Amino acid sequence: MVRLFPQAKLLLIGQAPGTKVHATGVPWNDASGDTLRQWLGMDRQQFYDSGQLAIMPMGFCYPGKGSSGDLPPRPECAPLWHTKIQALLPDIQLTLLIGSYAQAHYLRDQVKATLTETVQNWRTYAPQGYWPLVHPSPRNRIWQKRNPWFEAETLPALRQFVHQILG
Repeated sequence: MVRLFPQAKLLLIGQAPGTKVHATGVPWNDASGDTLRQWLGMDRQQFYDSGQLAIMPMGFCYPGKGSSGDLPPRPECAPLWHTKIQALLPDIQLTLLIGSYAQAHYLRDQVKATLTETVQNWRTYAPQGYWPLVHPSPRNRIWQKRNPWFEAETLPALRQFVHQILG
C-alpha cells in the first residue's frame, strides 16, 4: 500500500502489507501501525492526513503466510518501483527503514551484522537521511524488552527529529 504526496518530507519504507492492511487498503492500519504512530509521536490524523508523510513498502502486495509469520516481501517489487516512486518525492528529508528487508536494501554494505546493531547505530545513518527501526509488530515486544535503550534513547531522538522535519 503506497501513499504519495509530492510535498512529503518523511518516507516510511516497511516490509509488505499484512492481512488487515491488505483487506482495508490502508497502510499501517493494524497493531503495528498503532505502535509506529506512538513511536513517532503522531496520532492517526497526523499520520494519514498531513501530506508530509509518504509510505512505500518493500513489497506491494501481501506475500502470504509463512511458518513463523508473513513471508518476506516479493523481491522484484523494490528494484522495479522504488526509484520511480522516489523520483516523485523530491522533498524527502528522512527515510525510516522499518525492518531488516528495507535496511538490507538501502544500507547495503553499511548494514551491521544484526538488526539490533543496525538499529542501535542509527546515528551513523541519520546524516545520510536514513533511520533504521525494528518492525513495530507485537511479535517484537520481546526484542523491545531486551533492548531498553531503544525506548529510552532511540525513540525520543526519533520523535524530536521527526517533529523538527514536519514542523
